[in-house]
Amino acid sequence: MGHSGVLMSTDPVVIVGAGACGLICALRLKALGVETIVIERDTTPSGSTALSSGFIPAAATRVQRSLGIADSFEMFEYDIQHKACGQAPHHLVRAFVQAVASAINWLEASHSFEFEVLDGFLYPGHLVRRMHTLPQRTGAALMARLLNTAAQEQIVILGESRVDSLIAVAGSVTGLRYQTPDGSIESLHARAVMLACNGYGGNTDMVRRYIPEMAEAVFAGHTGNDGSALRWGVSLGALTADLLAYQGHGSWATPQGALISWALMMEGGIQVNAEGERFHDETRGYSEAAVAVLAQPGRVAWNVIDEQGLQLARSFPDFVEAEKAGAIKPLVGHGELDAESVIETIKRFARATCSPGAIVQEKPDEAHFGRVCKRPLIGPFYLIKVTGALFHTQGGLEVDSECRVLKAHAGLLAGSPEFIPGLWAGGGAARGVSGRTVEGYLSGNGLLSAIAGGWIAAQSIASQR
Repeated sequence: MGHSGVLMSTDPVVIVGAGACGLICALRLKALGVETIVIERDTTPSGSTALSSGFIPAAATRVQRSLGIADSFEMFEYDIQHKACGQAPHHLVRAFVQAVASAINWLEASHSFEFEVLDGFLYPGHLVRRMHTLPQRTGAALMARLLNTAAQEQIVILGESRVDSLIAVAGSVTGLRYQTPDGSIESLHARAVMLACNGYGGNTDMVRRYIPEMAEAVFAGHTGNDGSALRWGVSLGALTADLLAYQGHGSWATPQGALISWALMMEGGIQVNAEGERFHDETRGYSEAAVAVLAQPGRVAWNVIDEQGLQLARSFPDFVEAEKAGAIKPLVGHGELDAESVIETIKRFARATCSPGAIVQEKPDEAHFGRVCKRPLIGPFYLIKVTGALFHTQGGLEVDSECRVLKAHAGLLAGSPEFIPGLWAGGGAARGVSGRTVEGYLSGNGLLSAIAGGWIAAQSIASQR
């Protein structure tokens, strides 16, 4: 990374943001023979990718096939639309599902990424095991690997550089202005600009405007999500979509400030409030769970797990760190909750929805929010105090199936969309595939949009020669 000695034979493609979306785009363009420069606001790139679990959902990959997992693009598309109640943009769903598989297969074949598929449980909304991860199982590890690969491929990354504005001539984007580490403003000409940077989750005013239910929630995303990409696009007449959609999480350990995997809920864990009572179906999804948790007294809840759940949790490095920080407490003697009330809730839930011998009943008990008991919890029990958090937004600039940014005008409604020449967007900057609300977020949609968006934009830009 640096600002000197950057020589390009022609105007490069300029990519804003060195997260997963931007780095995938840069790496793929490099392979296609296109020169790039990546502009990154941080000294060391991290962004939303490093803060994520690092789990990438993909169907019909080589890794899945090698493990005998029967999956298909059609099944994945169904899962996305089912979670979003059919409100996810069909053109993007289809394009993303195909692109993310291509990207994962390519990273494995061309750059020796060692992807695994998470085993032992399913995340909410997925019919089959399709969460791809590096062996380290963290977003930080995924970012580190992408950055190392970018360095090996001599991708130019200008760190500590903040984009000020886009440059447009006669409606076409021809470059951008950015602030260098010394505070000066420089212009950079480009054959294309790819916005792979941010949503607006860190912009308090925009959050209050579009998703007021999360205005007082902890923001667990990257501070770079300040809505700047949205502002730049709108200033050029871009169309926006699904600005009410976002990814929340109902399991943010407090006060430790750590993400606790929702796998614990899917594998039998429950959430209780200050009265020791369950208050929602924990298996619907961790995104909408944020709203449910924030509605409880004190805006907090407690995850309740047993020894089996604890051992599963310890397979995740993020949980191990949270445990070291004191996030996990024994139920008995905890003090904040009445242990007897919680134990009675556990027993009542098991009696209503699990048959003897832990055989799951086919019909859930409606009195328990429609959840089917996967298995009864068996003492001793452990508690994790959590709150609801906002991670990232899922709406943004409207893009077509090639991730070109579309104009906001009547022609779109007439069936003849036009795009802004020279401008592409993906990841947090663009509309995702989570529909219109928090409930539409399918586990992994954030990294799906980032990886697929970067791949698609690279293919599209390279074809514009």
